[in-house]
Amino acid sequence: MELLKRAFPLTIPVMAAYIFLGVTYGLLAETMGFSIWYPLLMAMFVYSGSVEFLALGMLVAAFNPMMAALVALMVCARHLFYGISMLDVYKGAGWRKFFLIFGMSDETFAINYSHRDEPYGVMLWVTFLDWLYWLTGACLGYAFGSILHVDIRGLEFVLTAMFTSIFMDQLMKEKNRVPALIGIIPTAVCLALVGNRYFILPSMLCILLLLTLMRKRWEK
Repeated sequence: MELLKRAFPLTIPVMAAYIFLGVTYGLLAETMGFSIWYPLLMAMFVYSGSVEFLALGMLVAAFNPMMAALVALMVCARHLFYGISMLDVYKGAGWRKFFLIFGMSDETFAINYSHRDEPYGVMLWVTFLDWLYWLTGACLGYAFGSILHVDIRGLEFVLTAMFTSIFMDQLMKEKNRVPALIGIIPTAVCLALVGNRYFILPSMLCILLLLTLMRKRWEK
């Protein structure tokens, strides 16, 4: 229980965001005519909010598994960087590692990486609570889809605000600001060149290349 008490306050911003976004997802699934099993099982096992929203549209479109797989890969490619960053952090996690890897969403990664000095039990609780928030929101949204008439558009700003605060906090702690600049500058350049629809993949490739080159210099 002590580990849970330490983990829960860290996840409160995620709870606020995931509940609202999960409700939106459940509402969308209900209005599109899916049974409760679709949002429930996808929230449990797919656990990638962006892909889950896209999957609802792909499930009612013409069957194209290759395109669905490619879209999912493109959307979730950023998790490759999360995994690389957490290799050393999760190295001694033992049996906890499997769920820690499965549940490493954007927000969970941000929290666990920022608190990587915490025991694995705390990180495990953070991962489980975030997963539970999303699952709860999806079920609530579906259950009350026919009677809930609340406009929750725009509440996704909670995630943006949380990422900004975590980034600034981490930036202030780190003496080396170069990795932060490597993350910001290529992203801004790619956003300006290709637009907000296609900038994620080229910016991630640029960041990976620059970090690889800079790492060789830092290791000297």
